[in-house]
Amino acid sequence: MKDSVILERISKGDEKALDYLYKKYYRMMTNVVLKNNGTEQEAKDIYQDALIVFWQKVIGNQLVLTSKISTYLYSVCLNLWRKELDRKSRLSNEEKDEIEYLDQESEERSHIIRSCIAELGDTCKRILMYYYFDDMSMQDIADKLGLANTETAKTKKYKCKKRLDSLIKSKYSKSDFLD
Repeated sequence: MKDSVILERISKGDEKALDYLYKKYYRMMTNVVLKNNGTEQEAKDIYQDALIVFWQKVIGNQLVLTSKISTYLYSVCLNLWRKELDRKSRLSNEEKDEIEYLDQESEERSHIIRSCIAELGDTCKRILMYYYFDDMSMQDIADKLGLANTETAKTKKYKCKKRLDSLIKSKYSKSDFLD
């Protein structure tokens, strides 16, 4: 089918002409996205969006075609994909900034907690470090510290945690942890 025939049929609402375009240029248009770091699904979406743009312009008598339909569709696909890559890049940068901020915040809190733990006695320091930072079970902590059983380890951890909470509250305000 010639471009002029396709345009005429689409302007009359012939969806078969649009289907013909979709099939005829599918591989060419999706390759625009695939060759520029896109997935098959992204390629399909971009091509479908480009066809919608084309359809709307033809139906609305807004299309002034100065090239072949394939060239026009190619440029629309390319522009849509560039916009999508730009959007992804912005989102990615925002996520990186957020992760970096959270990492710094988490590191500061961890530093505050570690410095307060260091002020506790050796047993409390070891129990809390083993439990919260080394992810050891209460049974392993009891064994490592020579405690009678896990219940003794739990009781000591509870008392040490209460002392740690009091120490942190005496040295820092809630805003140091809630920013």
